[in-house]
Amino acid sequence: MLRKALISCVFFGLSGLPAVAATSALVVGIDIYPHEVSLDGAVKDARDVSRALKAADVETVREFVNEQATKSAIRAAWLELVGTATKGDTIIFTYAGHGAQMPELVAGSEADGLDEFLELPGFDRSRPGETAKEIIVDNELNAWFAEAEAKGIQVLFVSDSCYSGGMNRSISGKTRLAPTVRAQLPPPSDEAVSGAAVKDADLSQVTILAASLESQPTPEVVIDGEPRGALSWSFARALEGAADRDGDGMISRVELEDYVFSNVKLQSEALQVPNFTPQVPRSDREIVLSLPRSATLASANGIATSARTSKLKPARDMGWTGKLALSVDGQAPKLENVGGSGVPYRWDAASGTFYTPNGDVAGEHVAADMVQGVVDKFILLDFLKALAAQKPGKVSLTPVKDIYSAGDRLNFDAPQSGYANMLVFNLANTGDVQLLDVQIAGSGSHVFRLRDLEVVKPFGADHLVVVSTNAPVDAVAAVLATPGVDASEFLRLLEERLDGTDSTVAIQPLYTRERGQ
Repeated sequence: MLRKALISCVFFGLSGLPAVAATSALVVGIDIYPHEVSLDGAVKDARDVSRALKAADVETVREFVNEQATKSAIRAAWLELVGTATKGDTIIFTYAGHGAQMPELVAGSEADGLDEFLELPGFDRSRPGETAKEIIVDNELNAWFAEAEAKGIQVLFVSDSCYSGGMNRSISGKTRLAPTVRAQLPPPSDEAVSGAAVKDADLSQVTILAASLESQPTPEVVIDGEPRGALSWSFARALEGAADRDGDGMISRVELEDYVFSNVKLQSEALQVPNFTPQVPRSDREIVLSLPRSATLASANGIATSARTSKLKPARDMGWTGKLALSVDGQAPKLENVGGSGVPYRWDAASGTFYTPNGDVAGEHVAADMVQGVVDKFILLDFLKALAAQKPGKVSLTPVKDIYSAGDRLNFDAPQSGYANMLVFNLANTGDVQLLDVQIAGSGSHVFRLRDLEVVKPFGADHLVVVSTNAPVDAVAAVLATPGVDASEFLRLLEERLDGTDSTVAIQPLYTRERGQ
């Protein structure tokens, strides 16, 4: 059944979507929970997704935020969308807010004896019996999806929430996980009873995309200076056409998977690993979303072009400012390119600890004469993220962890990209730029591997970067090979040589610490 991954975050697959099929959407975002810890970014998520849907010419978008998000309103909107849709149409249902668990409503329906549910603002866990109608249980969602399935309607459900998992990294933001409800709730609704009998095979047109693995929480992370959900942010960019690699106006399951996996990891700084259900596409041509021409990526002259072959937008057009918001505890040296708004990075002059806006330790023992280099590293990183958000490449670090300890052994892989040239470098937690490899004028067969790396001091946040491009990289490689190249110098070179080119950028965050911390 669609249980465990359902509340974590859900996406649906659209197989063989006809060109004339219509798309409608139901979008829910909740920050304000009168009886729960409120969130900061769920409403921004909902409004971002709604804007992207409308830009993609989705005419019917029903949006509910905060107190508007009652179960009766959401249910009525769902029934309206199902009632007006016809066979082959698509309904997109996105949720950003708290998820939680409770004792199963239908005995024997859950292997662990727990139901998962989406928590709406009207639910009060101190009065669960009286407010139980303000949750949406996983079995009820199964029944809702079965209603669409019966009419041949495709369903896309993106739920940016969580119900379990523990966090190993220090995070200053909030997680979208409400405490487990211990009390047994009143008898289940008819929908919950019927939904408990729905099997995976009964929902052949529903695909689930979880924001994170079952062992991970779903945190709110800082994106563009604001708390957000990494999955919702990535999905909105996918709707805008960034996931449409071949520019055919349709996003396949493979295209969506590649884009979302890369960008959720990128924007969450490797705190999350998304999870599709089913894990393998139903077919190699499975389509998950059809986009109008207006939503495909545009070239510099405004003409819509293939997302796979078009040039990247300049980083500044993607919101990159070339500055870093920074707060300093203690005596600060004069720093360049510091300013801007939003949640800042932080440097503690007394301890030398440098923190990311998410609260992670980015560097330890950063002295006053080193801090400018670390600032420059993160300005460069933001530049690379602006490029990667448009055309992310693939990289992997195994074993997968959100933080690695001293002595851990790692393998890093960058698979074949299809581009002529490849640059591989590390942005160290000290602010240094370290060349790892350069491959020039190849045939698109470049593969890069690092085996049996060991985690050693200094600890903090490194970022392994792979740039694959058809642009000339000889000059860039020559500078990278020079001992002592700094991040600000390297940034200027990348702006001149690679900004706006046909390239992909892959970034693998690597957070480390002393063993036992």
